Amino acid sequence: MRFTILSALAALWLSAPAAAFEIEEETIFGDGPVLISVLSTTDTGVFAPLIAAYQAQNPDVSVRYVVANSQEVYRAIHDEAAAFDLVISSAMDLQMKLANDGFGRAHDSDAVAALPRWARWRDQLFAVTQEPVVMVASRAGFDGLGLPQTRAELVQVLRDHPERFAGRVGTYDPVRSGAGYLFATQDARQSDTSWRLAEVMGRLDPQLYTASSDMITAIQNGELALAYNVVGPYAQARLAGDPDAVVILPEDFTHVLLRTALIPTSGEAPDLGRQFLDFLLSEAGQQLLSEAAGLPRISAADLADGPALRPIRLDPGLLVFVDPIMRRRFLDEWTAAVVQP
Repeated sequence: MRFTILSALAALWLSAPAAAFEIEEETIFGDGPVLISVLSTTDTGVFAPLIAAYQAQNPDVSVRYVVANSQEVYRAIHDEAAAFDLVISSAMDLQMKLANDGFGRAHDSDAVAALPRWARWRDQLFAVTQEPVVMVASRAGFDGLGLPQTRAELVQVLRDHPERFAGRVGTYDPVRSGAGYLFATQDARQSDTSWRLAEVMGRLDPQLYTASSDMITAIQNGELALAYNVVGPYAQARLAGDPDAVVILPEDFTHVLLRTALIPTSGEAPDLGRQFLDFLLSEAGQQLLSEAAGLPRISAADLADGPALRPIRLDPGLLVFVDPIMRRRFLDEWTAAVVQP
């Protein structure tokens, strides 16, 4: 049984004050007597098969699933101590900040022990998926030019054909998007080419977005010729069978996002948070994430098969650009390059 929180019954059952942080969707799955609250950046429809499978094993547990953007997820836990038992986010740096600042509970289990060392930080932050960050191009938009396979090639084609790509290149807005900020800072750490690309994009009146799904839609309806730094699994799922759109894993380097889970200290049912996390990390959960949700499972072998794949490291190095002074400095430089008069 599933229903969105729009009814008086749901409101009475939750009986909690409205959250000050901004949410995008709030849904209750099931009507069991026990409640687990999950806060996530992942769309409800993507996670629904996982929740159904979890409830099949735990029929007495109802799942309150709340979706918000990554910055609001961080604010909910860090600033408001919102009562969630598990937090799942694509913004690795903000999750690391929560864990490092003492907002995460420790967890140890066989499922956690089976994770590769690069997929967890201490006993507080755990990767549940590994997702390439890609470019998406329109074949028609690049007709006669060839599709770029590296950032250097992309810089060249955009520089040589500004009239074709003016207003038709899209990317994340790191000012408004936590994931977008993560990708932009990781680009800068990886290669100086990212700043040349930012400057070239800035001359083309780039379109800025807060979600990969919106960029994918813009590719599909012909508004964009190229979307840069899109979450790969979302693009592959949406564009399967599309004769015009092509997903490109850059050959110079392809970031791999680790979608991470944290058990907040503010949760009211932390044992349920641990149980749900262990389910996500179990063989059944990982298979469902890959096959039903379309989010690649944790696999060292898959990374080894892609020499350009570079997992974003789950370590305190992520905190460098979370520092307020560093963040302001980076965003000022990025804005100067991309948002040109």
